[in-house]
Amino acid sequence: DVQLQASGGGLVQAGGSLRLSCAASGLTFDDYGLGWFRQAPGKKREGVSFISNSFGVEYYADSVKGRFTISSDNAKNTVYLQMNSLKPEDTAVYYCAAVPNGLLYRLPSESEPDYWGQGTQVTVSS
Repeated sequence: DVQLQASGGGLVQAGGSLRLSCAASGLTFDDYGLGWFRQAPGKKREGVSFISNSFGVEYYADSVKGRFTISSDNAKNTVYLQMNSLKPEDTAVYYCAAVPNGLLYRLPSESEPDYWGQGTQVTVSS
């Protein structure tokens, strides 16, 4: 079975930092890009950042460019999202997801992941 285990959410003040982790198991890491969506209350789920080591690409939503950095550790089949300069509008449930590399030519849409992890809450207080 494929599992995406997300961790690292929490409560932080505006301007602070958090690092999310997503550990993947049961899938061929080289066939997929991994990354994050988020969903705030009353809003649609949106792509935040994705990485494909096989294609050597990274994608970021405009709202997080320059503040968030995605990286991966292939030996651990784990992807990380370093979130700096957090803002209250970053408050959301963050979901790890796996998208086939063939679809990863831009930030993916909500319909494109083959697999989802459980959400992790990120709350940024003002």
